[in-house]
Amino acid sequence: MIRYNKVLLKLSGESLMGKGQQGIENESLMQFAGEIRSIADLGVKVGVVIGGGNIFRGLKGVDSGFNRVAGDYMGMMATVINGLAMQSALEKLGLKCRLLTAIRMEPVGQGYSKDIANTAFENGEVVIFSAGTGNPFFTTDTAAALRAVEMGADLLIKGTRVDGIYTADPEKDPDAQKFEEISYKEAYNKGLKIMDLTAFTLCSENKLNMLVFDINQQGNLKKIILGERIGTFVKN
Repeated sequence: MIRYNKVLLKLSGESLMGKGQQGIENESLMQFAGEIRSIADLGVKVGVVIGGGNIFRGLKGVDSGFNRVAGDYMGMMATVINGLAMQSALEKLGLKCRLLTAIRMEPVGQGYSKDIANTAFENGEVVIFSAGTGNPFFTTDTAAALRAVEMGADLLIKGTRVDGIYTADPEKDPDAQKFEEISYKEAYNKGLKIMDLTAFTLCSENKLNMLVFDINQQGNLKKIILGERIGTFVKN
């Protein structure tokens, strides 16, 4: 029996690079598409937000000479490219999929609205939310939290390359301790870098639980939906 009927999956753009230094590695793309299909096949309504860091990061662009607003819009375009790639991969696996963009850019994708997203969910489509919030100065973490709240998700799932939230970076500190469960208040007081503060506040104020897990471990996403304890659960 599935535990969650409607979820928002947040992926970083860097996760699509695989072993590469930038861009999209087909093997990684198809792996994640397969993970999404594994839960869509259970009847779960799935929303997806993908970052754009594998193509362009707005803040790094500022260091290269772009102003912040221009850099952020370029980053939004990068998320659309990743969204198109994921849409293509999901359709290749036989799933119906809808790409919505926070900035209108037909015929690339359909302009976002809550009604359009809900109609797509009811039609059994995976919905990819791209172009962030459509505004500069907001991250894709914030976009993921916002879309999750708007779609009435049961859970916001953040896929990372580590298996949860730790007291320190486990890739740098071998003594870092993993949290099996933590509250938003405790995570904030400890200064844990789970999401940016705006996204964090959105989740907390709207009582949206979040789970941080290792997306690279095949089968993890389905296990979460079926109620298995994986990663770190963040609650109010």
